[in-house]
Amino acid sequence: MPQDTAEAVGRRLLIDGRLQNAERTFPSRNPATGEVLGHAPDATVADAVAAVAAARRAFDTTDWSTNSAFRVHCLEQLHRALLDHRDELAALTTAEVGATAALCAGAQLDQPIDIVRYYAELLKTFSMTEDLGNVEIRGMQHHRWVEKEAGGVVAAIIAYNYPNQLALAKLAPALAAGCTVILKGAPDTPLVTLALGELIANHTDIPAGVVNVLSGADPAVGAALTSSADVDMVTFTGSTPTGRRIMAAASDTLKRVFLELGGKSAAIVLDDADFNTAALFTAFSMVTHAGQGCALTSRLLVPRAHQDEIVELVKNNFAMVRYGDPADPKTYMGPLISEKQRDKVDGMVKRAVEAGATLVTGGEKVDPGYFYTPTLLTNVDPDSEIAQEEVFGPVLAVIAYDDDDDAVRIANNSIYGLSGAVFGSQDRALSVARRIRTGTFSINGGNYFSPDSPFGGYKQSGIGREMGTAGLEEFLESKTFATVVS
Repeated sequence: MPQDTAEAVGRRLLIDGRLQNAERTFPSRNPATGEVLGHAPDATVADAVAAVAAARRAFDTTDWSTNSAFRVHCLEQLHRALLDHRDELAALTTAEVGATAALCAGAQLDQPIDIVRYYAELLKTFSMTEDLGNVEIRGMQHHRWVEKEAGGVVAAIIAYNYPNQLALAKLAPALAAGCTVILKGAPDTPLVTLALGELIANHTDIPAGVVNVLSGADPAVGAALTSSADVDMVTFTGSTPTGRRIMAAASDTLKRVFLELGGKSAAIVLDDADFNTAALFTAFSMVTHAGQGCALTSRLLVPRAHQDEIVELVKNNFAMVRYGDPADPKTYMGPLISEKQRDKVDGMVKRAVEAGATLVTGGEKVDPGYFYTPTLLTNVDPDSEIAQEEVFGPVLAVIAYDDDDDAVRIANNSIYGLSGAVFGSQDRALSVARRIRTGTFSINGGNYFSPDSPFGGYKQSGIGREMGTAGLEEFLESKTFATVVS
């Protein structure tokens, strides 16, 4: 694949049904090498305004929002296009995101493609009406019912870590609901998202303006989307601080807001757990995509009496992690997304050690590219920065606890509530899981993540749910009707 310019890699903005360049471009780098992979169009505020106007026109003046059969047709076309171009998308995802082949076969690409199929099928059976029956008022019969309608124009803004997943988990249910969308890719991974726009433009009958795809490095573009009076809803995945700003910007026009934000999830190992299984799961999940996952269990809570044993098991598992070129099928862990992110991770590890934590293994930068070795910290204060703040790197903080109540208290000691895990005898583990304030939970390694499973968080991990029937309902409004029955 040519490596030079936006034209060379064939990536353009999609606005009002037209693929187009921008006045300027910005580079996208391969995180495994640090080299420029290509250049993406750097959208301006004017481009954002044009995209919003196109989405508004498509929603207000076409039958997109009411023609569910046509929407099913278009979603099925998109699903087929994604399957037909799967290998090309996988290569681009590996090159730009640093995703391994195993991840592309799962949450980085193949599972997101299945989200489109899921919503195409769901739309065929999902009832957009609910009959409430009759009620007698002052001697007259009144028939009432509820109809579901599309929420309107949606601004969808995504993060860099799983760009295919994040884009399709927003786009597919929004389109199924009958909304029109402006999708803005992350500045670190623009080419992957622009490739999706190309497939929509070239291989589907989705009308002009229904989907618009932007890339850009200027934060003003996102701000223009979240503050526009013509945008009815904002769906955002990213950091909690940015989510707070988006919620504030949306409040001026009382937009509906879906936020999937940060996490500092805890994995609790009970004293009757299989320690080998728990250590294997927590170690390898923590280094999945180099720790760049909001739901990863970055705090490991262990019984104080068994701390040394479990730490040694995790250390041994970390030693088996093969990191390096994500294009190599034998690689388990790829790079961090950028030098800036690697510096952030390294700085947090160094401050943790200065604050009293013990560095058991890892804590090293590896060049070329933006690699960081799997890192294990013990003697971590539950209130310290490394235990409270999202690292977004392959860093596992071990915290000892005294009993089940203490473990629950520590796990809930967080502004976040996205996910968690527990290992132990089934009934006891389930009892602990039910006491943790999070939106998702894994028991003894159970995998909750799939297109039909709602995903989202409590507290400052977000508002709303993505995927599943709940994910479709995020993009629907309810209208209640009543008529007098003669």
